[in-house]
Amino acid sequence: MKTDPLLVLFVLASLSGASLGAATREGPVAAKSTLAPEPALARYRAELNRFRETFGGAQDVPDERFFLFGMGLREKLVYQKGALVKAPSGEIVRRWSVREDFILPADYMVVIRTTDDHEARIIEDEHGVWWVENGVASQIPETGTPVRLPDFAAYPFPAVLRVLHQELLVNVTPRGPVPNFFVYAKPWYRDGAMMAMAFKETGNLDCIRAWIRGLNSAFDRNNAGETEADNLGQVLFLLSLVSDKNHPLVTKVLTEAVPFERTESFGRFLQGRSDFAPHPVYQTKWMKYGLRALDLPDPYTVPPVTDSYSALFWMDYREAHIPGRDADDRDKYPYLGWACDHFHGARKSPISNRDYPLTWEAHASQAHYQGIRPLSETYADRKMAAPHTWHAAEVLLYFLRAIP
Repeated sequence: MKTDPLLVLFVLASLSGASLGAATREGPVAAKSTLAPEPALARYRAELNRFRETFGGAQDVPDERFFLFGMGLREKLVYQKGALVKAPSGEIVRRWSVREDFILPADYMVVIRTTDDHEARIIEDEHGVWWVENGVASQIPETGTPVRLPDFAAYPFPAVLRVLHQELLVNVTPRGPVPNFFVYAKPWYRDGAMMAMAFKETGNLDCIRAWIRGLNSAFDRNNAGETEADNLGQVLFLLSLVSDKNHPLVTKVLTEAVPFERTESFGRFLQGRSDFAPHPVYQTKWMKYGLRALDLPDPYTVPPVTDSYSALFWMDYREAHIPGRDADDRDKYPYLGWACDHFHGARKSPISNRDYPLTWEAHASQAHYQGIRPLSETYADRKMAAPHTWHAAEVLLYFLRAIP
């Protein structure tokens, strides 16, 4: 009988009292265990600078040094100021006396050099979150759920794309995909649909499959309880990724759409409120997109009117657009600018001026910014959430869909 080398390593680590008593692992973790942090960080920063020069520059984000671990349905962890803690509870997993440390976002790794000349590394890969000390890699409990982590080598700026992808995956929770898990307790259908588009491209739908299958309402009601008409098409699109038109929520969505229907000489369309304002073009485009995704009859026509949200929908129906003033706030809501850039083929929108995180949102009316205070007093005071998944999804999808 052949002996499994990983089993041998696990037994040896257990007998020697390896940290957390978890299985050891070779392969990608072993390779990253010897990666020199200084040149890796220099390469990443050089790529960030080229990215900013090519697109919309950098937006000032508070200088907070941290890194989030726990992609997909894994325990969420934060490394900050020499400590690895559970998030958002703050329970300490491990603390080091730090001489210097290196956060390497594109490698999903933190390298810690201690005051007694000891080195420790925290590394996340497709199989879990690990810490490496004394040549032993130990997996942190509750982090073993698999994810897929493409290297994006076929695209421009692959290191930046890896970080954007991480900022999406780390905000997947057992309750579903959220814009930022510190300040939003519930998933939003709009943000969730954009995340799902990205996960479809990267092979990570499994991490939100159960959430989508369990949806039972046509609206998320997250914007002060309003029933936002764009949610209807977003739900249909989400269901198409993991189910079919026989899902019980489909009939409910079609019924809920009726009160939003309007008919003019050019045809039938939807008109309601999204973000507290009417956006009939955006809402109708989403509905048509969802109906087509489920191979359902489509009775709607995109209304030939101006709509500041029209350019946010770059996925299809581009010809159904009346030029006007776009909702492209690149300061507080940078995902709006990136979506409009995707639609128009422009390169005006920024990422942050920090190594990590690259994305944010500020002054959102429904965000609970006190939730991020344990991570950053400054974020909370400035009413900012970083990273932010709609922003990350828009940037990533711009590359995956629009840039060869």
